Amino acid sequence: MNLTPLALPYFALRRRAIRRRGSDREAIRATQLKELKSLMRKASATEVGRRHGFKALLGEPDVYAAFRAALPTTEYEDVRDDIMRMVRGESDVLWPGRTLRFAQSSGTSGGKSKYIPVTAEGLRRNHYGGASDAVAFYLGMNPRSRLFGGKAMILGGSFANEIDGLPPDVRVGDLSATLIDEINPIANLFRIPDKSTALMADWETKLPALVEASVRADVTNISGVPSWFMTVIERVIERAGARTIHDVWPGLEVFFHGGISFEPYRAQYERLTDPSMMHYVENYNASEGFFAAQDTPDPRAGMLLLLDRGIFFEFRPLGGGEPLAAWEVSRGRTYELLITTCNGLWRYSPGDTVRIESEAPLRISVAGRTKSFINAFGEELMVHNAETAMAAACAALGCEASDYTAAPVYALADGTRGRHQWLIEWKREPQSAEEFARILDAELRRVNSDYDAKRRGDIFLGLPLVTTARAGLFDQWLASTGKLGGQRKVPRLNNSRDLIDRLLQMNQQQSTIKS
Repeated sequence: MNLTPLALPYFALRRRAIRRRGSDREAIRATQLKELKSLMRKASATEVGRRHGFKALLGEPDVYAAFRAALPTTEYEDVRDDIMRMVRGESDVLWPGRTLRFAQSSGTSGGKSKYIPVTAEGLRRNHYGGASDAVAFYLGMNPRSRLFGGKAMILGGSFANEIDGLPPDVRVGDLSATLIDEINPIANLFRIPDKSTALMADWETKLPALVEASVRADVTNISGVPSWFMTVIERVIERAGARTIHDVWPGLEVFFHGGISFEPYRAQYERLTDPSMMHYVENYNASEGFFAAQDTPDPRAGMLLLLDRGIFFEFRPLGGGEPLAAWEVSRGRTYELLITTCNGLWRYSPGDTVRIESEAPLRISVAGRTKSFINAFGEELMVHNAETAMAAACAALGCEASDYTAAPVYALADGTRGRHQWLIEWKREPQSAEEFARILDAELRRVNSDYDAKRRGDIFLGLPLVTTARAGLFDQWLASTGKLGGQRKVPRLNNSRDLIDRLLQMNQQQSTIKS
């Protein structure tokens, strides 16, 4: 039974509400100030609310100006101690009551992992609400969809973590594990795999179980990180003895993806699917929140910021200066994202930079990570530059990369110029790594003027060095750091050589992880 036609009116109402609340700068301002005041009122009796005097701030004529002056911007290390108190069971610290769920994500200099609070309101209003909005936008673009005529396959993680002595009612793990565990039971009628399979921690056991659970299912939509879902799709095709995934799932129509850029994987997905039947929809969802979703068929237009889902957004100019509110940003500029959320994060930096694609409606694209870039020679290479250039180079030579990372090689005493080293694990290798390096270099020069200036005349920066990674290397590294799983990913760019040197060392060793 296809229930999609019954759902269309509900999602149409939601789309109209979203567009009304972000139609112009004044509407954006009103919507966001309502969110900020609501967050401050709810947290006024918590430790953070008393510390910064939320009740008094709410009485100021310009609440945002007062809020901005009273609260500093924060990173994870600034709130780690408060969050760990919450993990241990303390109440009313950053958000009212006790928080029983925490999303484990990649760590900082202060620890291997971060633990992001996931409150009941954060789940309901933001994570599930944002996913619902993504569906609403998709159905608006594709009114003939049969999305609810089959199953959704959601690739998730587990509750594996390294914290001893957790209170018995507290659960820590991948955000996706909490989303699957807490989902409305009705939704399980439209989802695979079953909860026990979805929450398996051991991926060598989990992957074949996912294949068996889905190979005979009527899957209409999939959600996850592109690199990980590629592995699942290939295994399903192999298990079914099929040529494309549509031979197995003839009703598959959309991939809701996020976490990393889709462009380096587009050609691979087009090879394994029937391109005439597939849609690809980008979402900006992280452990800290569901921030934005693609609302137009053109991915170059960016993603619409979700202004009324329990998050107040600020944007800090990369060159320094006072953070700006959502109604103050400028099209074409790139900013560091700051969030105040119903998960208890206040003026917090999740570590992402975003580019403003349009001001009203407010659409953004993810430019990269604040700590994921290369600027060893003044080239200011950002992740979105790397993703664009990699996709173009692969298309030019008919090759496919499954994962990669890059870092600088500094100039040597013998006069050898500095350059970038790209460690790439291939699905389909180019005939010549040197030719790939030349095309990659040309594309980087095309998309980044600073890189182009440093490459001019081979004076400051040499041609990139492309090194081939053996099959399974990046999975092995992820496993060694405890990060192997459906929502985990490899840092694309690093300004130091710590990661790439470790990977190069492992590249000489035999893999212990099945690829």
